Amino acid sequence: MTDQSPSETRTPADRPSSAGARTGEGLSRRTLLGTAGAGGLVLGAAGAAVGYAAAPSQAAAPLTSVGSDRAMFHGKHQPGITEGLQARGHIAAFDLAAGAGRKEAAALLRRWSQTAERLMAGEPAAHGDTDVARDAGPASLTVTFGFGRSFFGRTGLEKQRPGALDPLPAFSSDRLDKARSEGDLWVQIGADDALVAFHALRALQQEAGTAARLRWQMNGFNRTPGATARPMTVRNLMGQVDGTRNPQPTETDFERRIFVPSSGEPTWMANGSYAVVRRIRMLLDDWEKLSVKAQEDVIGRRKSDGAPLTGGTETTPMDLDKTDGNGDLVVPVNAHARITRPDQNGGAAMLRRGFSYHDGFDAEGVPDSGLLFICWQADPLRGFVPVQRKLDRGDALSTYIRHEASGLFAVPGGAANGEYVGQRLLEG
Repeated sequence: MTDQSPSETRTPADRPSSAGARTGEGLSRRTLLGTAGAGGLVLGAAGAAVGYAAAPSQAAAPLTSVGSDRAMFHGKHQPGITEGLQARGHIAAFDLAAGAGRKEAAALLRRWSQTAERLMAGEPAAHGDTDVARDAGPASLTVTFGFGRSFFGRTGLEKQRPGALDPLPAFSSDRLDKARSEGDLWVQIGADDALVAFHALRALQQEAGTAARLRWQMNGFNRTPGATARPMTVRNLMGQVDGTRNPQPTETDFERRIFVPSSGEPTWMANGSYAVVRRIRMLLDDWEKLSVKAQEDVIGRRKSDGAPLTGGTETTPMDLDKTDGNGDLVVPVNAHARITRPDQNGGAAMLRRGFSYHDGFDAEGVPDSGLLFICWQADPLRGFVPVQRKLDRGDALSTYIRHEASGLFAVPGGAANGEYVGQRLLEG
């Protein structure tokens, strides 16, 4: 967890999403009304159009804004990176089956891409749809695909493997379960409706067929859009406001820090990004024994509103040099928010967009809960690694968390119309 962690400060209508009206034989699961009026369009932050065809008079009542929000599958970047946080998420890794190679991988990515496009439009899967999401709209569904380091050896594409996929260094807080780490292929699913998210997960698993087998799968959640009186930064399972300093697409250097440039290497990764995925268990029983003051000293921010301990509001710059009446730093030297600031890490930055998780309790009632950490950057060696190394050397929060699974994946740019994700790699 870092102070530049994921921030959801937008309602569904504020999100940069897009849609193309589906008519005739291309009807979605439920005919949708335009959120900006019949046939109307709304422009999102990324300049993408949002709107739906007006429902015929005999259609059912329109979906709510949560159900009707739709993200675009085709585009410069894959979906699920810059959109706002979603209420429900699933992440999974697959390994190619024995004997499966480049040809089988290409066919699989083509099937997966076609299925993702349909589901993100609110349509049923093309084959054997389970009807789980029959009554729902798109609900901001996003599906994102990536390649692990091992994928390139299995498909004979070692020369195309990016140097940025070199293994991450070991960290002192690592207690990694190899069975729940890495993988040939990575899938991220997010939606604002739990059934829509599960429907996508199940459809993609079925489409894997005999080409790939599930390696691991994890489930997460965030606050549901509209659950608060006003848009607010989310809280994590420690009760802390989590997401104040996340990079924003409006920043002039956002693209450079998060996405591989169109002129970058390898060429198939143009406009793509690298995802670091970590399952971080929060030791909540230990954390909750601390007083609120002690918790705030660990983080460096007020628990009530996320403001820095040096005063102001959540977005007020932190005064790292401010001292109290005894001459002690107001923000302790090992406070999490101090250590993770980009200006304390040579400008290293990453876009965090994760999910909380809860996987039950052990025999003694200890919760297995925490954060499915997902961060995006143009180069993990310049984004994730410097910050994690700094945390490794003295973050006060490290006493209360444990990294239990890890993965690093190359996520290519978005597929153009008529393309599937990864086509430039697999057919280049």
